[in-house]
Amino acid sequence: MVNSAVTGTLVERLEKEARSLGFAAFGIASAGEDPVRAKRLEAWLGEGNHGSMEWMETRLEHRRSPQGLWPEARSVIALGMSYAPPNDPMALADEKSHARISVYAQGKDYHDVVKKKLKALARWLVADRPDAEVKVFVDTAPVMEKPLGEAAGIGWQGKHTNLVSPDHGSWLFLGAIYTTLDLPLSSPQRDQCGSCRACLDSCPTDAFPQPYKIDARRCISYLTIEHKGPVAEEFRAAMGNRIYGCDDCLAVCPWNKFADQAHAMREFLPRAELVAPRLSELLSLDDAGFRSFFSGSPIKRIGRNRFVRNCLYAAGNSGDAGLLEQVERLRSDPDPVVADAADWAAARLG
Repeated sequence: MVNSAVTGTLVERLEKEARSLGFAAFGIASAGEDPVRAKRLEAWLGEGNHGSMEWMETRLEHRRSPQGLWPEARSVIALGMSYAPPNDPMALADEKSHARISVYAQGKDYHDVVKKKLKALARWLVADRPDAEVKVFVDTAPVMEKPLGEAAGIGWQGKHTNLVSPDHGSWLFLGAIYTTLDLPLSSPQRDQCGSCRACLDSCPTDAFPQPYKIDARRCISYLTIEHKGPVAEEFRAAMGNRIYGCDDCLAVCPWNKFADQAHAMREFLPRAELVAPRLSELLSLDDAGFRSFFSGSPIKRIGRNRFVRNCLYAAGNSGDAGLLEQVERLRSDPDPVVADAADWAAARLG
């Protein structure tokens, strides 16, 4: 163990550096396994709630704890970067000819922004403590960022299973730095959801079988981003005009009243063309057009076919007969999933 007084000073300086880099939330958690957390993960996977996200199951041992992924790790520096939106995420709910894109995807790709800042902080730590070894993670490795953020005192996992911060609401991108240093641990946050169930009641597809538990197979974020084939017909109408992700359960959280947009990184400010895009413009995108339009955006990751599939479901829900000509053309699309979505939309608009 390192000297506690020296370590305490290090942590204070580390947090100051983190905040100078743009991180709005900071805490330290143990890299050891939490048996209760691990058991909950196993039960959730065992019930098939992860849908087709097979990687969550195949790398279960790595997800159980940070030391499962890196046995030498001793501490986890948990960090949050605010993307508090300047606009109402629900503003387009009744604008059926416009598409709704999740707040987090309207700006630059958070993977790139957060990872760059994590690496800068890790370099600072190693320069200060050459004996330290570090690894950085942001949403692309078997790391349970939300439970670790809760353990590190950044917030608590709310009834919608996302992290809720008393200072930043539901609008935090999470990242982690694993280190071989033994650092003093932060105090975990206590659950402050109380009797509120606004997030549960807001879900258009009833994706929460109970508080604090989500069935990804029913979640619009999963269906529009992770799910590769045709979306089950029982969910298509409920998707409305959401074409990439869903903010409903986050947007209604009362704790968002404390989320100050001034803390949000400029990189996450929405691109003007993604705030309220017209479905007619998005339906016309071919592969090259899609890649060009969404360059630097996380949306680019799902590819043109899945994206246009989502837009066709939105078109079918729009009631806008002016979209029918574009929909009809897509019925002969080479991708069978796109063609199937076009058939459904044409029947709804016809």
